[in-house]
Amino acid sequence: MNMWTCPECKQQFLKRNHPHSCNERSVEDFLKGKSAITIELYNYFIQELLKIGPFKLHPARSRIAFAALIRFGYIKTLGKNFVDIAFTFNKPYNENLCFYRIGEVPGGKYYQHYLRIYQKKDVNHEVKKFMRLALAYGNKKQ
Repeated sequence: MNMWTCPECKQQFLKRNHPHSCNERSVEDFLKGKSAITIELYNYFIQELLKIGPFKLHPARSRIAFAALIRFGYIKTLGKNFVDIAFTFNKPYNENLCFYRIGEVPGGKYYQHYLRIYQKKDVNHEVKKFMRLALAYGNKKQ
């Protein structure tokens, strides 16, 4: 599949000149000054997601996005002792125990599903099911 590559930051997109944050922050910028617990949770989550399939990290102004063909989620917050994650889906998954909030993106085509992890065991079977769904969603040409 032909992807457009930004000449500045080398991020790839389905559409030419896709709006994005370009080289504003790095993953290291987000992790600077964070607790050892938070960094360990972040690294664990990313490794578990990579076990499901390949994706890229795209740091932006306020988040670290997960990208396949399209962005399918992001790290929302790296807290003192937790990590907040959002997954993007084209419908709400209301019947779950893992999301503390589901929000409709204006326009009604997408829904953000918010998850908070405090411990490695929070990345359980249910969460991994949604990780697989999110990555599959990210690999569909929209």
